[in-house]
Amino acid sequence: MKKSPLNFFLLVFFVCAMRPLSAQELNCQVTVNAVQIETTERQVFQEMEIEFAKFLNDRKWADERFENNERINCGVNITLESQPSLGNFQATVQVIAARPVYNSSYEAVLINFADRDFNFEYTESQPLDFQPTTFMSNITSMLGFYAYMIIANDYDSFEKLGGQRYYEAAWQVVNNAQQSGYTGWDQFNSVRNRYWLAENSIDQVMEPMREVMYDYHLKGLDLMSDDPETARTNIFEALKKVQEVNRSKPRSILIISFLDAKMDEIVSIFSDGDLSQRREVYNILKALEPSKTDQFGKILDN
Repeated sequence: MKKSPLNFFLLVFFVCAMRPLSAQELNCQVTVNAVQIETTERQVFQEMEIEFAKFLNDRKWADERFENNERINCGVNITLESQPSLGNFQATVQVIAARPVYNSSYEAVLINFADRDFNFEYTESQPLDFQPTTFMSNITSMLGFYAYMIIANDYDSFEKLGGQRYYEAAWQVVNNAQQSGYTGWDQFNSVRNRYWLAENSIDQVMEPMREVMYDYHLKGLDLMSDDPETARTNIFEALKKVQEVNRSKPRSILIISFLDAKMDEIVSIFSDGDLSQRREVYNILKALEPSKTDQFGKILDN
């Protein structure tokens, strides 16, 4: 399979992000971009990166024991857009997570999600308290939510519907935050937020999208080095399942999120192989994401 520029960037990103020893399930690189914040007191932004990374990497999120080489490579990029008052920040968050592909140095992106509704309070030396059943603060709820979502997606990619309990844990975080007054946790202000990402993940109508994660990765990408034609066929069948789900719930956030994570990868996978299958993949993708027809067109270039 060809490596696209995005895949190369992510591979470099995750290799550079490796953290030894202290991690539990997650191996997460946190960056805080504060160039838009006008202040001379900039030490707090470095502290955010360190403390948020510790919060994610040093805490045990899953029931099972993870070996060092099983930790999930991920990244949380927080862009601070404004500071309405001292210690209060408006921000956007980009969450990326990947899993290794069998018999390969390639890492496949599981999540590439842009969270545009995030505001929080943070001051130097602030403790980061988190309880799965109680809302403690918006920053720890956001970080905890994505920790569970990352683990859930990873589990789903190795075992059919294997991430159920972690999607339920993420949904509990959403429920805890419902009355907090912070944006991103309710169903009314946006169709692309944490509420809908979690709601889609536990909705039985959307369950085939979670099966897609297993079919696409374990039955598809993990076979690519040994049997590329069977791998492409299984990924093709997974994409047809996405198409069926889209007919039931058009433009659902779980579908959009899947395409955001997999766009370049799918184009790379189907740049080779049977031309008639590639045409069908092109037609599926064009129907799912008409605005990116030119990008999908690369599938038919060869």
